[in-house]
Amino acid sequence: MVDALRHSPLEAGHVELGAKLGPFGGWLMPIEYEGVLAEHRAVRERVGLFDLSHLGKVDVRGPRALPALQRILSNDLGKVQVGRAQYNLVLNERGGVDEDLIVYRLSEERWFVVPNASNTDRIVARLSEAAGADAVEPHPAWCFLGVQGPRALETVGTRFPEAADLAYMGGLEATFDGVPFVLTRSGYTGELGFELFGPPEIAANLWDELSDVGAAFGIEPCGLGARDVLRLEMGYPLYGQDLRPDRTPIEAGSGWAVALDKEDLPGKEVLVRQREQGAPSRLRGLVTEGRRHIPRQHQEVRAGDELVGSVTSGTFSPTLGTGIALAYLAPADRFGPGERVTIDVRGRPAAATVTETPFVDRNPR
Repeated sequence: MVDALRHSPLEAGHVELGAKLGPFGGWLMPIEYEGVLAEHRAVRERVGLFDLSHLGKVDVRGPRALPALQRILSNDLGKVQVGRAQYNLVLNERGGVDEDLIVYRLSEERWFVVPNASNTDRIVARLSEAAGADAVEPHPAWCFLGVQGPRALETVGTRFPEAADLAYMGGLEATFDGVPFVLTRSGYTGELGFELFGPPEIAANLWDELSDVGAAFGIEPCGLGARDVLRLEMGYPLYGQDLRPDRTPIEAGSGWAVALDKEDLPGKEVLVRQREQGAPSRLRGLVTEGRRHIPRQHQEVRAGDELVGSVTSGTFSPTLGTGIALAYLAPADRFGPGERVTIDVRGRPAAATVTETPFVDRNPR
């Protein structure tokens, strides 16, 4: 039987740690170790170490790199200075979101692109067509480690002092055991965090070194289950659930990542119209009452007897002690903060309040 899943260079170590592995984005990845709640607490209170090697790692180099990225991505990368990063979307002709990703400018003509796992091959193909195959170098075998939490700087900075000079959404090339790797100050948890990308030959030693240094600060290995709860507490949208090809950035609340003055922006006419006249729906935060009814994806949202939307992401928030969710609600201008709705949680109506995101007060950067 052929194994269709891709594998992290750190998989053997995860097995030794007793991780629960599962498929995610075409990869076999650690979902949890000690448990989602314990790992969530480690990140919020101390520091957690994630293997995120399923995400894309792509170098785009040379004089054609910037024009190619400008044609494909939603934001204006001409504003990005060396050592800085920018959040971007890939839009379709209807103005919907086909992908979201981060781009780091590591030198004048070197851009490091991090797409979602399920879309990496497609993004590489589009970049190769726009910039030339010789300008695009994917690194599917590279590791991608995330160090997230209030004590992330102490953990990473002890081994890599240059981390202390990185501002939020900054990146640089450093070395580990004489091997170059990419070090960034970014993350998806709302906590102070760093992300490290490098060749597979340094993966195990880099994980072990961060674990050893971080032991003094209470570091714990964390899986993708905890990461999903952490990101949802911050109201960060997830591609494939909250960001979708049939919803525009205006509807998703991500219009700030779109440069509408770009001439060849896909779906520009739709986006301009929604900016001027309003969008048909809007991604909103919902908070339920208590622990009994935890919202999940696809559950219906109603105002009285009227169906007004469905949950795109939902979970239990350990920080708040209640359920939280994101949902597209329509009409967009009807459901502001404080409005009351109900969520159909396994056949039972759960009262919920429309709430501004983030749900929790974090994001120290």
